[in-house]
Amino acid sequence: MPRQNNNHNLITMENPKSPISEAYRSLRTNIQFSAIDQNIKVLMVASSKSGEGKTTTITNLAVTYAQEGKRVLLIDADLRKPSLQQVFQLTNRTGLTSILLNQFPLMEVIRETSVDNLFVITSGPIPPNPSEILGSQRMLSFLEEVKEIYDVILFDTPPVLAVTDSLIVSSFCDGVLLVVHAGKVKKELVKKAKSSLDHVKAKILGVVLNNNSRSKADGQYYYYYYGGKE
Repeated sequence: MPRQNNNHNLITMENPKSPISEAYRSLRTNIQFSAIDQNIKVLMVASSKSGEGKTTTITNLAVTYAQEGKRVLLIDADLRKPSLQQVFQLTNRTGLTSILLNQFPLMEVIRETSVDNLFVITSGPIPPNPSEILGSQRMLSFLEEVKEIYDVILFDTPPVLAVTDSLIVSSFCDGVLLVVHAGKVKKELVKKAKSSLDHVKAKILGVVLNNNSRSKADGQYYYYYYGGKE
């Protein structure tokens, strides 16, 4: 049985009628419209540094996809400082690293959540060589396997400027959203993160401005700028 989720960051699940939840649904719709001729099936949310709301964005986006009826797999590819096990109150005894190191079969590692249609793979035990594991052939074959099972696959990753892991994962994705904490992160860092993603030919779908002060009533709001402009 899925465990009860008490995390207040999952506002799309706890308060689906809130303005912020509506903003996440708009984000989902904009992603769908951003590539009419291409099916955006594998998606990653990136940020230049930690604390910009990347995990909050990817988890709430995953919930909105699941609420739409899509079969969604959310994967924690942050093999250095994982957090999805805390968000969904799951064990992290096994996870992505367990699959990639052939320690456990896929279906024994996938976890149900309290959200219908939403499944999670936590990071698993933290390895000494995350970049090598994420860039392995086993990672590619794993991705092909889950693409046969799920409608949407979402990756949570480390910050772009911290390590190369997220750039490696971006090469597997159909699109990347760049999250920017409004007023907190210097423009130079955002440009540097975008440049790094461009360098590996990641397809940046747009930018999510997080914690924008325009919505004083909610204290937090999200905007999506289609076209990848900062």
